[in-house]
Amino acid sequence: MKVDDLFTLYQGNGYELINMEIDTSSEINFVARTSENNGVVAQIKTMNISPFPAGYVTVALGGSVLSSFVQNKPFYTGFHVMALQPKIDMSLEEKLFYCHCIKMNAYRYQYGRQANKTLKNLELPELPHWLKIYNIDYSRITTQIQKKDLPFDVNNWHRFKLRDIFDYKRGKGITKDEIENYQGMIPCVQSGEMNNGIIGYMNSELQNDRFHTYIVAPFLSLARSGTSGCVNIQNKNSYVGDSAIALKLKGKENIYLYLFLETILNLEKNRYTYGRKVVIEKYIEKYISLPSDKYGNPDWDFMESYIKALPNSDKI
Repeated sequence: MKVDDLFTLYQGNGYELINMEIDTSSEINFVARTSENNGVVAQIKTMNISPFPAGYVTVALGGSVLSSFVQNKPFYTGFHVMALQPKIDMSLEEKLFYCHCIKMNAYRYQYGRQANKTLKNLELPELPHWLKIYNIDYSRITTQIQKKDLPFDVNNWHRFKLRDIFDYKRGKGITKDEIENYQGMIPCVQSGEMNNGIIGYMNSELQNDRFHTYIVAPFLSLARSGTSGCVNIQNKNSYVGDSAIALKLKGKENIYLYLFLETILNLEKNRYTYGRKVVIEKYIEKYISLPSDKYGNPDWDFMESYIKALPNSDKI
């Protein structure tokens, strides 16, 4: 099944935002080739032609190529953005599923390639049965937390060796066959930025198997290869594969501390570009800067308080 089997494809308007009249109170969006904010970069006044209606899917043909979104308001588009009209009635969940499937083909368009002529021929999978009966809860997330401005002077932070903060455990191999044969609810974590590095779920049969690494949450998973240096927080007991390493705080089981440290460690991942792999024996000897107390120790209380002071922290 191809994209044009499910959608009628329309070339976008090809407008330039610089020539549009901005109106922040307008219900008309302007969609460009960006991967952020649903592709929307501004609200504009109505032009002399009708906008595309809400409910269409937009796909960036260049720029952030194949960034795909369901538009919830009428819209105009910039250059190299295509508007897709479903040929059959589709729920919002179905459209979102197909947006994700289209986006997963972006790797085909590296080095500046555009998708103008080939989008219609991209293969799409069959709709999963569970999605046909699945409804997303779209109710607005509310928080009781009022953001507090805590002092955040990094100039007064101290350097600490990772070995003094974390214990580590290497992951072991997880195969696709194992994930299929031992299906369950326990996450299987490998390297990767998408989906927190989770590649599937297995049951507890391999939990005490010496050929698998089972880690009790919370912990940080460190990508050893692939997306080397990428760190994800894991809040469920998990199997850790051989392309990842589990980092456990020494004497701390506090999810707020893990959230703080995840951000700090991800600032270091640019060191592992161009195919460099993480060698854990060297990684654990590195230093990171952290808030410190008057005794020169990591200020765990401040780190916890900082995360708790952020909006929506009560949803963690």
